[in-house]
Amino acid sequence: MTTPLDRIAIISDIHGNLPALEAVLADIEARGITRIYGLGDLAGKGPSGAEVIDISRRVCVTTVKGNWDAGLADGDADAISIWHRRQLGPERLAYLRDLPETLDFRLSGRSVRLFHASARGINHRVRQYDSRDDHLQMFDNTDFTGHGPLPDIVGYGDVHTAYVKTFAHKCLFNAGSVGNPLDVPLACYAILEGRFDGAEPAPWTVSLARLPYDIEASIRQAEISGMPDLEYYINELRTARYRGLTPKPLKVPG
Repeated sequence: MTTPLDRIAIISDIHGNLPALEAVLADIEARGITRIYGLGDLAGKGPSGAEVIDISRRVCVTTVKGNWDAGLADGDADAISIWHRRQLGPERLAYLRDLPETLDFRLSGRSVRLFHASARGINHRVRQYDSRDDHLQMFDNTDFTGHGPLPDIVGYGDVHTAYVKTFAHKCLFNAGSVGNPLDVPLACYAILEGRFDGAEPAPWTVSLARLPYDIEASIRQAEISGMPDLEYYINELRTARYRGLTPKPLKVPG
């Protein structure tokens, strides 16, 4: 009898959205997945960063550091960051500060590398429609990633838009955003399937899971919290458009 392949859930950019995280974790559990990796940006934007961090610490095998994690932990001085830091407290901020920046492992004989934003660092952004060269550079070894085996599969978060791209013998995927998606207003995460830590070639897949969650519950939590930038946050959750951008209205002749 063939042994079932191992499955790994990759969650990213929760941004303090507790209802979205709870929905995603329920879906992960329903699929029987027990290994979860996080790609950072646990807090910031949404109101429930403390709860999200506490849950992530419990359920994730490893979480890598995101740009919001670093900014909050290192004491960004703007009013928004100050508000979120107060909700987290010193112990959680220390946890964010000490998160690793990259994670490497083997899957079905292939090298997998996970990080938050790019091979150049947590603040270097790579989008879905950037150039082929930009995407291929995600597979490079740098001082940020370390100089181990070059990856065959790279997964990241940061831009809140989920996609999968393949190149010759390589695969790049973005896990999207659990709590602040900016492509479709559905919570999103990625699933890797294969032989975990397996050195021999074997089947493997990358897939994206999108699911509805109670957006209005997230909005109610944000309203009750008194968090800053509330209007922007509400628009992003409801429209999945950055800062609530909406198309310009059509001009009607006459």
